[in-house]
Amino acid sequence: MFTPTPIAGLQVFTPRIFGDERGYFFESWNEQTFAAAGIDTRFVQDNQARSSRGVLRGLHFQTGEHAQAKLVRVIEGEVFDVAVDMRPGSPTLHEWFGIRLSGENQKQLFVPRGFAHGYLVLSESAVFAYKCDNFYAKHAEGGVRYDDPAIGIEWPKVDAELVVAERDLTWDSIAR
Repeated sequence: MFTPTPIAGLQVFTPRIFGDERGYFFESWNEQTFAAAGIDTRFVQDNQARSSRGVLRGLHFQTGEHAQAKLVRVIEGEVFDVAVDMRPGSPTLHEWFGIRLSGENQKQLFVPRGFAHGYLVLSESAVFAYKCDNFYAKHAEGGVRYDDPAIGIEWPKVDAELVVAERDLTWDSIAR
């Protein structure tokens, strides 16, 4: 089931989960299902990261011809996942959407090209996985600060010190 968000193109996917005494099964990606929801994306790369409570990754994006759409999910643990509209001319430019993704709720977020993306680990640890429709290109990497007051993301409080990569602390504000 797909649920639109207040930002055009950004969609939450909740898979149909089949569970019994053995565990569960679900399709995390089905090209036909996603195409029927208007997501006609060819993914070329899968990534996975494990992080501890308080780790904040982002807000990242790729520019120009290297822009990436992503389908993100959590395999184990829980994160607060955020996408920020960076599309020039968009009526929702610089607006953000946040959602709790977890191994328990199995929700996924489709993030179209033109968005900055990041997440904060809320559980003891989390395994985060995502598909990309374009290959990573270091020279096309961009970002904005996770605490940029011009965006105003309301990050949840965590029972841990925030751990943010040095490079993520050097991104400029969108107001500059």
